[in-house]
Amino acid sequence: MPVNGANFDPRLVPVYHDGREALGDAEWFDAHTHIGQNDPDGRKATAEEIIGGLDQAGHRRALVFAMHEPDGYAPANDAVLRATAASGGRLVPLARVSPHHEDAVAEARRCLEAGARGFKLHPRSDEFALPHPAVEEIVAIAHEGRMPVLFHAGRGIPHLGEAVVDLARRYPGARLILAHAGISDLGWIAPEAAVLPNLFFDTAWWLVSDHLQLYATIPPGQILYGSDMPYGPGLSTAFMFLRIARAVGLGPDAMRAIAGGQLDRVMAGEDPLDLGPAPGAESVGPRIIDAERVVAYCATALQLSFRGIDPNESIALARLACRTGRDDAVGLLLTYVDRLLEIAQENLAVQPEETRAPTPALLLALTIAGTPTAGPPAVDL
Repeated sequence: MPVNGANFDPRLVPVYHDGREALGDAEWFDAHTHIGQNDPDGRKATAEEIIGGLDQAGHRRALVFAMHEPDGYAPANDAVLRATAASGGRLVPLARVSPHHEDAVAEARRCLEAGARGFKLHPRSDEFALPHPAVEEIVAIAHEGRMPVLFHAGRGIPHLGEAVVDLARRYPGARLILAHAGISDLGWIAPEAAVLPNLFFDTAWWLVSDHLQLYATIPPGQILYGSDMPYGPGLSTAFMFLRIARAVGLGPDAMRAIAGGQLDRVMAGEDPLDLGPAPGAESVGPRIIDAERVVAYCATALQLSFRGIDPNESIALARLACRTGRDDAVGLLLTYVDRLLEIAQENLAVQPEETRAPTPALLLALTIAGTPTAGPPAVDL
């Protein structure tokens, strides 16, 4: 997906704003964005593009850090520091370091002196395991300054959750953030999170089932909105956050804190707000197998899209799963989802095969089908 949502069908834009009235005049503060030009995955982003994505989504500020730099992070960190200094306060810098480099701790300190406000660590792309002595030193620095350390938290990172929990216990001044909804450890970590107010999770992820578990089992005061730009445009990720938080029963105060209020406190070195316990797994509501079938096919279609593979067969199966014959609220919701899937097919039909990318309508369909108790958006298609 492009940074600034260039492939958004204009018919969908009103859908993305459904439910935003609950936040009032809250200032959004995105916990997870990247800039860089050399990532081996081929993705590139400039600070101007990230600010453009913020503007499109109606968001105010974002944390930003370097993308993967196989040749080292010092020049990339300098680029981040220059970009944030020129952003008029829109972008706030984190320094990215690789613990494998012998100067990792020195680079972390250098960046702090130059204006960085915390750190980003990526165990997978920078190929380090936890626990790690350099990571311990960096977290100790963050503890002293009451600053954040954001850890990439995806598959293929053994002992990440256990190591971060241990660090959170021993360094309570550090604000440790598991990115991507903490999916690597979300199944077991909730009891630990409940007693560690300095352990946070950002929302920079796409699968509705993971988001439901995050919002249902992690205290709302420990969830921070994040888009993952340029990988996840702010319009999409903000819609997911609001829709799913509402579906599990979070109130306006909690949603405003997740949208940016809590991150503002974290970056100011203040104690985080206590917004009460997680609502619990029962908040997700009853199991609705009709909608679950649609979710499964939509998720498959998105996985194929991410890999540049034609998702049309899975989308067609998702549309067939929408044909339930139900004339109740679930039937109404699935009719809405079916229309989104039709738009997704229309958009795919005009995409060149060599540049095929996930269509935003498909992500909307997945999210809405995965939250049937919230009903369809109050926007006609």
